[in-house]
Amino acid sequence: MRDYLTNLNELKKQVNETDTIVIGAGSGLSTAAGYAYSGERFERYFGDFIEKYHFTDMYTGSFYPFPSLEEYWAWWSRQIYYNRYVDPPKDVYQKLLKLIEMKEYFVITTNVDHAFQRAGFDKNRLFYTQGDYGLLQCSEPCHEATYDNEELVRKMMKEQKGMKIPSELIPYCPRCKKPMKMNLRADQSFAQDQGWYEAKNRYEAFVQKHGEEKILFLELGVGHNTPVWIKYPFWKLTEKNMKAFYVCINQEEAYMPLQIKERSLLLNEEIGKVLDDLDVEIK
Repeated sequence: MRDYLTNLNELKKQVNETDTIVIGAGSGLSTAAGYAYSGERFERYFGDFIEKYHFTDMYTGSFYPFPSLEEYWAWWSRQIYYNRYVDPPKDVYQKLLKLIEMKEYFVITTNVDHAFQRAGFDKNRLFYTQGDYGLLQCSEPCHEATYDNEELVRKMMKEQKGMKIPSELIPYCPRCKKPMKMNLRADQSFAQDQGWYEAKNRYEAFVQKHGEEKILFLELGVGHNTPVWIKYPFWKLTEKNMKAFYVCINQEEAYMPLQIKERSLLLNEEIGKVLDDLDVEIK
């Protein structure tokens, strides 16, 4: 394996020599930005839930069958608030934007924290495949529309006591009157609204337009949970286009198929460190 400095210089070369970049981002990117779902950050914001239910991280609590909607929304309003309406502790997203902002770019991501748009990425160049912490949908769903939740979530945060929100703040579907839930892809009830399809179409049009050009597929922090959205398509697109180059930066899961080995670069490093070592400065 090549040493880290050699890989870093190769990454600089690939970024400098291409005009088109497609970024594929998974949870590892947000973790690098400080959105940790376990450890001290989790304990700071969810100490009461940890004491009562012995949760080990936010993912555990996300799937727990809380005994009441009041408690369910006390949990979820916190998870949404601290991962959607509070900025990440580190400027990883801003540095990434600085690296590629003069390029033709598009972002496809399985992250639901909206950190790309809040960092200044063009919202018309973003495709959030798995939903958005900032949106609610019918739990059925009886229709595919989604609803902004910022005002409601902030009110839930302000008024919750004893791990419960006031009953009058529980959101119900405006059409069928069943309880609302987050617009997150967890099962077949995920609502793909008009905005989701428009973003998907823009992404596919971008890839088709530049599909035969020199293009860099930059995969950041994508794990095993949802490889069908980013990792596998990036491999196939790189294999198909001999002018394409694939880069994977992942501290634990950087790998590629042999078919694209000669046009690939793997960095088993923390994403924030790589951006720092690239000397990306925020001005």
